[in-house]
Amino acid sequence: MPNIKVFSGSSHPDFAAKVVDRLGIDLGRVVTKKFSNLETCVEIGESVRGEDVYIVQSGCGEINDNLMELLIMINACKIASAARVTAVVPCFPYARQDKKDKSRAPVSAKLVANMLTAAGMDHIITMDLHASQIQGFFDLPVDNLYAEPAVLKWIKENISEWKTSIIVSPDAGGAKRVTSIADSLKVDFALIHKERKKANEVSDMVLVGNVTDRVAILVDDMADTCGTIVKAADKLKEAGATKVYAILTHGIFSGPAIARINGACFEAVVATNTIPQDEHMIQCDKIRCIDVAMIFAEALRRTHNGESVSYLFANVPY
Repeated sequence: MPNIKVFSGSSHPDFAAKVVDRLGIDLGRVVTKKFSNLETCVEIGESVRGEDVYIVQSGCGEINDNLMELLIMINACKIASAARVTAVVPCFPYARQDKKDKSRAPVSAKLVANMLTAAGMDHIITMDLHASQIQGFFDLPVDNLYAEPAVLKWIKENISEWKTSIIVSPDAGGAKRVTSIADSLKVDFALIHKERKKANEVSDMVLVGNVTDRVAILVDDMADTCGTIVKAADKLKEAGATKVYAILTHGIFSGPAIARINGACFEAVVATNTIPQDEHMIQCDKIRCIDVAMIFAEALRRTHNGESVSYLFANVPY
């Protein structure tokens, strides 16, 4: 593939390595470091003049430092005369702050979009944005890929009773995602309505649907402290579900999340590798990982060659 350079930030180098391995190219040389006052320094180690540049940096780990590193890398490539700079952000940072839901609340996702645009980004590739309307925060092309094809593949290969299972959304916001998966599998779906006292704390849950004597598969776009999905799993068990699985696109698993999963009634908690899961899998044997690097690699290849990316919305590349 001529005229293409792929660089990795420091947030998820293993993911970037899998992407370039799939493409059959080498990672671009870049050195990222911090000065003694913790300012971020980036040195691009090869020419990008006239090249199609892709920078892989996920919104995980030390999110603010990694976001700043991405902005600097974009700007460094842009002022070094790169033809096009694409940010590959598997997990978009600040995606949950996508609306003004109370007085004086910030819309931080829009601020991040403005910062990336100001840095010189021409295009962004991400996966399962927390809210689809975040795409409208950008005045440039956005490819929002879906984990759904990989999730469907995992369900069919790993849950023997999937034909009689029921797909469950842990909140009303995920209803569209759950109905799409349920329709693809030709199974029923259910919904849990939750009421929050405050962020990261759920006060009450009501199950809408019948899960008695069935395998329940909770599906959500992200889990942070895991309070919601653990309470949802308990609710499903109380309602008569035989087994409970949770499938998430972005497994953040911060704070008490691992301890909660270890103490919960899950058969497995499945997350994609948009966020590194190796450490989480060591700490909790219930956590499984779906590799979506090949979806991003194919999106990069199609973007670079000017091909349609819509094939990836319903298919996992071989």
